[in-house]
Amino acid sequence: MATTTNITTTYAGERKGAFISAALLGANTIRNGGVIVKPNIKYKEVVKRLETTSLMADATCDYTPTETLTITERILEPKELQINKTLCKKDFRSDWDAISMGYSVHDNLPKSFADYLMSYVVAKAAAATEVSLWSGAAGTGGEFNGFETLMALDANLPAAQEVTGTTVTSSNVAAELRKITAQIPAALYGAEDLFIYVSPNIHKAYVQHLGGFGASGLGAAGTDDKGSQWFNGSALSIDGVKIFVANGMTADTAIATVKDNLWFGTGLMSDQNEVKLIDTSATLGDQNVRVVMRFTAGVQYGVIEDVVTYGITNAAN
Repeated sequence: MATTTNITTTYAGERKGAFISAALLGANTIRNGGVIVKPNIKYKEVVKRLETTSLMADATCDYTPTETLTITERILEPKELQINKTLCKKDFRSDWDAISMGYSVHDNLPKSFADYLMSYVVAKAAAATEVSLWSGAAGTGGEFNGFETLMALDANLPAAQEVTGTTVTSSNVAAELRKITAQIPAALYGAEDLFIYVSPNIHKAYVQHLGGFGASGLGAAGTDDKGSQWFNGSALSIDGVKIFVANGMTADTAIATVKDNLWFGTGLMSDQNEVKLIDTSATLGDQNVRVVMRFTAGVQYGVIEDVVTYGITNAAN
């Protein structure tokens, strides 16, 4: 049975859309354009996939249909999630403008303070979304199946494109990344939106490697003879393939594919979104504020044959 709640003060005004956007789009992978975002999914979205055998044939005087055409589908079904958090106003008075909250101990909840509390929780939601996007498991509360989880169960992943991983260091990172580039299908190589999505520790190891700490003849001074000071956040690549750091990815893990093959779905713009900040002092006699957020989120990929995984054991292969 649902808990009965009497709400006397709520903050769910015109900025609620901005806050829910920050919670989802604040995830590093999404914010930096690493995946395709599909909003306004009420329940689930079915994406058709068209496959053909050989389209080309020798010309004749007759009309002769070539080979076969197969249509399958991929389903993107965001999971409904929520955040219920209780914060005590007393804990924030010393760090906030006490005057704006009122002089009485029975203080009010000014809009600026409400924004601050909401932003605090939103930052936590963004971090959790980033982790779920890559390594989440729907069986765990508050998570949805991430790309690693989904790809580990797809029997159609070509065995050669499932690269065995190891502990990545500055000494072996270049060799390990080249194991990935070696298996990228020829049809994808050179694509503008082709990336190797890597875990933070692999990205860090590659930066160290290029700073002169590797074993590939760069020399102690590294890139541009700048040593450990060479990196300023610029884009990295290897063998002509761009590298994208995926903060939510499991350590020593990587996935190579094109951006258009990775989708993030949500009901972001729908009426189902709910963001509330509820001051319960008037109804419960306490000093608490409840933060309530509800949204949907989920991921899916299109063509598994266009994916190379590293450090992900495929249980279906």
